Amino acid sequence: MLDVRERDGAVTVSVRVRPRSRPTVSVEEEGLVISVAAPPERGRATEEARRALAEALGVPPSAVALRTSAAARQKVFSVTGVEAAEARSRLLRTVSG
Repeated sequence: MLDVRERDGAVTVSVRVRPRSRPTVSVEEEGLVISVAAPPERGRATEEARRALAEALGVPPSAVALRTSAAARQKVFSVTGVEAAEARSRLLRTVSG
C-alpha cells in the first residue's frame, strides 16, 4: 500500500530502500519499494533512491528531500511541486508500466 500524504505544504512519501539490488520501483506488502544498485554506505543508496523517486514522480531531484530515517531502510521523503493524488497516480503508473 502506498503511503502518500499531504503534510506541511508538501507531499510525504514513505519508501523502503533496498540497496545492492537491480534498480526498480515496485509496490509490495510493505509499501513503495525502491531498489537501488548503490551500497548503503555514506548515504549513497539514499541519494540514488531520492533521484529514482523524483524520476518516478516527474519532478526535479531538487524537489525531493529526505525527511526522516537517513540510516534506516524505511524512509520518508518530502516532495514539492506535486499534489498527493497526482503523486499516487504517477507512482502507480510507474510500477505498472
